[in-house]
Amino acid sequence: MVCFPNAKINIGLYVTEKRADGYHDLETVFFPVPVYDALEIVPAPDGRTSIFLSGLEITGDVTGNLVWKAWEMIARQFPDDVSQVHIYLGKAIPMGAGMGGGSADGTFMLLLLNRYFDLGLSEERLAALALELGSDCPFFVYNRPQLASGRGELLEDIALGVDWSDYRLCLVCPGVHISTARAFAGITPRQPAFDLRNIGTLPLASWKDRISNDFEESIFLHYPELAAIKTYLYNQGALYVSMTGTGSAFYGIFPRTCRPDAAMESWQYPVQWYDDLTIKN
Repeated sequence: MVCFPNAKINIGLYVTEKRADGYHDLETVFFPVPVYDALEIVPAPDGRTSIFLSGLEITGDVTGNLVWKAWEMIARQFPDDVSQVHIYLGKAIPMGAGMGGGSADGTFMLLLLNRYFDLGLSEERLAALALELGSDCPFFVYNRPQLASGRGELLEDIALGVDWSDYRLCLVCPGVHISTARAFAGITPRQPAFDLRNIGTLPLASWKDRISNDFEESIFLHYPELAAIKTYLYNQGALYVSMTGTGSAFYGIFPRTCRPDAAMESWQYPVQWYDDLTIKN
């Protein structure tokens, strides 16, 4: 059985408070985008669960991978219902880019195991299990636009008020790795300048002046080349450009009729265009 974990972007990202437990409270909109990994499970002919990786290189011990942790969680909680499997993970979502690829993989593994072994787990139960994997993992259970608060685990449906058939999405992945510790070190928590709960009343053309990512200011000081990416995309006709998460990937939302300069095709950074933002899961 196979599935295709998809990535996400952040529309707005505000760090509102540092908590007593060392985490930070935030407010953001998680939005799914059609950038996919591939995840498959099949019966294990050797009677032993193993994970096989392909695509983008994943460093470190595979037992630290969220896909493996999801398997261990389900196997531990439902020992009489699951059998050994071989897991195949093909990586295409850029890692360390703020697109949630690892979180998506772990959560989709929970969903896949639930279907494969007919465990009958509800969305609410799957979201609770996903939260044990990571703060943003529950989002991928619902996989539709969500206003996220707390550590990212408190979710509510949100309407953006955008007809996406009028726009196309550009993703730029410069390959710069930004440590989470460095990203948060440059943050001073504050109340957001714009209440994302009202995003549905704001025309997309106004997002540029009203919706921001708190991490950009300090990260741009250390990585001026990232600030240049944002400026470049605006100069190419984007209506809204933002870094997603703590970076370093950027997205630009362009009018569907806009066709940037041909020189952009030979730009130094890899660029992907998406005219259809439908998630095929």
